[in-house]
Order: sequence, then C-alpha cells, then structure tokens
Amino acid sequence: MKVIVDTSVWSLALRRDKQDSPAPVQELRHIIHGHRVQMIGPIRQEILSGIRSASQFKKLRKHLESFPDLPILTEDYVTAAQFFNHCRSKGIQGSNTDFLICAVAVRNKFSIYTTDKDFELFSEHIQIVLHQAN
Repeated sequence: MKVIVDTSVWSLALRRDKQDSPAPVQELRHIIHGHRVQMIGPIRQEILSGIRSASQFKKLRKHLESFPDLPILTEDYVTAAQFFNHCRSKGIQGSNTDFLICAVAVRNKFSIYTTDKDFELFSEHIQIVLHQAN
C-alpha cells in the first residue's frame, strides 16, 4: 500500500542531530526503499517552510524532487471540509492540512504515516488507515 508521510515524520528524519535514528525514521527509510512514499503539495510546503538558509532550502528542495506531488482534486477539499465538520461535531479539532491529508488518503486508498496523535483521534471517526511500522 502507498503511504502519505506526514510532516511530523519528515521533520524527525531531517533534523540535524542524527546521532541515533528513531524508529519512525527507520520506517520512513523502509517506505522510501519500497517506493511507497506519496507526497502532496501541502506537506512539501510544510517541510520547506522555516528553512533559514537559502542553500539548505535549495538542497532539501532538490532531495524532495524524488517524490512528485500527487494531484489534489476539488473533491478532496470538499471531503476534507466534511471530515473537519464531522470531527468537530465530536469535539475533535484538527488543521485543514491534516484533514486534507486524510481526504487524499481515503480517495486513493493510501495509509497515513505520522507521529501526530491527532490522527489516532481522527481515525475513530473517519475511515482513514494509519500506517503501522512492520
């Protein structure tokens, strides 16, 4: 199954202090080597946002080019809004980007790999599949 990798996992992998490789980073490597990573524009934007050095930005942007953006359709935005409204009615808050990730994953039958615990709450109310490390 293809996997949308959330910004939280990418952030762990891209940190400068790489002395030890936490389990999520090892799993990301496994997913990458299996050619199962799916990227969407909003995640790419989040990864690249806040990079202070122009040279680091350019280098990271180049590395991320290995993962082309999956198209996001109008229906994904509508589904994301429905997910947002449904979860909110259950007392669960989330960002527009998080619900867009959920919508794209559902439409494409992809799992979501994240360390963000909010997605566990979402999964109790919307039909998303969270990637579990092997």
